[in-house]
Amino acid sequence: MKNIILFSLLLACASEFSFASATPLKTKEINIAVNDVFVPEVTAPNTDAKIILNGMFPNSCYSWSRADVINASDTVHEIKAMALVTVNAMCLMVLVPYSREVNLGKLVPGDHTLRFISGDDTFFERKMVVQ
Repeated sequence: MKNIILFSLLLACASEFSFASATPLKTKEINIAVNDVFVPEVTAPNTDAKIILNGMFPNSCYSWSRADVINASDTVHEIKAMALVTVNAMCLMVLVPYSREVNLGKLVPGDHTLRFISGDDTFFERKMVVQ
């Protein structure tokens, strides 16, 4: 009788564990801060303008998603770095560096302002010349 009860208890625990591990983790997308950016001083007008974003994820539950590029005008561009965050998961509490290339596309000749917007609506700007 003890063996049947023990076996039933182990079976119940094993099925609960397998159900918990099979549940998909939920993620949400958030706007993250950019710490630094490489912007070439001069870019040709007939090629795609590209920049490199650098920053730190606050823990291992963050992963790169995409960069939103909004052209406010022909010469003003707003860039938002987006990350996926796994919700209610075990995360390593370490800073995780990221570095991503972002294609701005073909830009008109002139002086361009690149505005990098963080999740708290603060921003910094860099200049790019297209000749």
